[in-house]
Amino acid sequence: MPAPAQDHTPAGGAVVEILDPRSSNDMTKLEELRADGAVDFIDLAADLTEAAGKLVPPPDGWPEADGSRWVFYPWRGKAVHLLGPASYRRLRLDRNRNKLSAAEQDHAATLRIGVVGLSVGHAVAHTLALEGLCGQLRLTDFDEIELTNLNRVPGSVFDIGVNKAVVAARRIAELDPYLEVQVHQGGAEAATIDAFLDGLDVVIEECDSFDAKVLVRDRARALGIPVIMETSDGGVLDVERFDLEPDRPLFHGLLGDFDADALAGLTTEEKAPFAVRILDGARLTARMAASALEMGRTLSAWPQLGGDVALGGATVAAAVRRIVRGEDLPSGRVRVDLDSILDDLESPVVDETVPERVPADVHAIIDGLGPRDAVLFAGLRAPSAGNTQPWRFSSDEDGVTVRLDATPTSSADVERRASAVSLGAVLHNLTAAAAAVGVYGKAGIVGVGDGVEVRVDFGDIAETGASVRPLLDRRTNRAFGDGSELDAGVVAALSSGGSAGTGVRLITDRGALAGFAAVAGSAERLRYLTPALHAEMMAEIIDPSDVHSDTGIDADDLALLPQQAPLMVVLRRPDVMAHLNAWGAGSVLGADAQGRIMTSSALAVVTQEGRSTADYVRGGQTMQELWIRAEMMGLAVHPMNPVFLYADGRKELAQIAPDRVDEFEALAEQLKQVLGLADGEVVTTVLRLFRTNATPPASRRRSLANVLA
Repeated sequence: MPAPAQDHTPAGGAVVEILDPRSSNDMTKLEELRADGAVDFIDLAADLTEAAGKLVPPPDGWPEADGSRWVFYPWRGKAVHLLGPASYRRLRLDRNRNKLSAAEQDHAATLRIGVVGLSVGHAVAHTLALEGLCGQLRLTDFDEIELTNLNRVPGSVFDIGVNKAVVAARRIAELDPYLEVQVHQGGAEAATIDAFLDGLDVVIEECDSFDAKVLVRDRARALGIPVIMETSDGGVLDVERFDLEPDRPLFHGLLGDFDADALAGLTTEEKAPFAVRILDGARLTARMAASALEMGRTLSAWPQLGGDVALGGATVAAAVRRIVRGEDLPSGRVRVDLDSILDDLESPVVDETVPERVPADVHAIIDGLGPRDAVLFAGLRAPSAGNTQPWRFSSDEDGVTVRLDATPTSSADVERRASAVSLGAVLHNLTAAAAAVGVYGKAGIVGVGDGVEVRVDFGDIAETGASVRPLLDRRTNRAFGDGSELDAGVVAALSSGGSAGTGVRLITDRGALAGFAAVAGSAERLRYLTPALHAEMMAEIIDPSDVHSDTGIDADDLALLPQQAPLMVVLRRPDVMAHLNAWGAGSVLGADAQGRIMTSSALAVVTQEGRSTADYVRGGQTMQELWIRAEMMGLAVHPMNPVFLYADGRKELAQIAPDRVDEFEALAEQLKQVLGLADGEVVTTVLRLFRTNATPPASRRRSLANVLA
């Protein structure tokens, strides 16, 4: 258990007594205090234990194992019943997460920090204790609180005449009685400074005395201890990393070569020019610079304001946090001048002039085209992952040929399998449109391997009653569903699809839906947390104000709830994802996918035999036929393919995310179990089927001119 505050002078006054109810000696002392009618007892243990039980994640038995303590504050005449030291720290610092991780907070508890000068230093010491940025504080100041100090030291009239270090230690003890605080009432003196500095990791120098400033730096440099100083004027934060630069000149060399002994005999007025040089007179605030000229005449001390001093506590704490986190903190100085910053106040820009996106009127367009161009246009309306439209069309008098574009799409499109599925959807559209407008001859897949193409030859075959309207009306609908059940006739009709080595099965069991939702949610989380996948995903999302892009998914088409839309700017940030990844957090990243799946009526799983490019093209044909048929039956459709779906085995999973192979492999096995796949059965796609009144607009498409080879 960390030691309570220690007082290194006979004056005392900052020491608490920590009494363990499990100790007979401590219980005896506690009874003595109870017998003293002057001591008030405050029992907070039950309330704090209840509060600990509400933490997320909940405590794993630590409040009980840690026990409780009674803490007696002599200067208050009160004894308070608290949680034990570890539990108290865990609960008190809970709201630090995730600004400081648990590991960082534990590391902070090992740091020993000294504060020299407890006027400005009071705010610094208290803030360090407040954030739990150290395991030991050493405080030193020779001076006592005066009424003139109460413009910047958060004490009270009861503290007047009490040593400043003692006042700070008392306040910290009332914040955290378990934090070790050592009080030295002698200030920075040549005879004691080495003992004060011995073993410190950081020293904060906030002395009024110029001699003391020199002494602290000189000895800290000799001992390899970094020195941090904050000057309340202009918010200057000064860092000297003597631990990294043992030969660094004091005060960054601003004083050049100087004789410390000679400085000691100067008056306050005579030392003022040196202080101005250290603080850079050209950058002093105007009021402080003018005050420097009045030192020893109309002013007896440097002017300071309480708000500026409080800011100093915050900036020093920020610097120490960098040390705690192992982040870069070089020697140098920076200004956090709030008075200057407030000159830059401006109203936030609210841009409400977003250009209105006018979706293409696909029916009007196709009505103005000849039969063969109508077939081409229908082919363009096929879906593709991320709306990448990875095709190249070529047309002649005899027909239309479509091949995959040579440009890669995304990491998840392993071996161009997702693109091959979309090519199958193109083939379905071309075939259906050619038959509907009376120019169908024959259609099929030609070529092998990477050279696979789809071809529709023109002829004079027409399908009576056929229409291109259903395939033009096809949409990707990402809205939430109503969760309503499908009747047996709908399930049977949709399950009957599939031919030429493909199949369709519908999953309506809520348990199976939940199982798939768990897999999809976990995969989506990993997609966000993997930098390359996250970047690709965000690149697919198009701002509605972008009226020029002809691929990608409009942000408005994501069907986000009102409370979700503002979070997109956060979800786009790779630095945010990096922190979630480092913390092993981010379950919320998969919650949206899970929620949408659980509002579905069914999942339609399209399967195929084999993994050749042609197999995926055939699966894509079946997918598109099923999609259009489901919409004609009043259902909305949303592909929900996990990011790992098109990878076969560990080698291909490594192409998606080298650092996530084990996780994705486990999810792939779970998916196989959830979907009930037989050996050799390959998933082409998984479609959400649901009912909703939401009707998304037609998605963006490239023009014919842009896709013709």
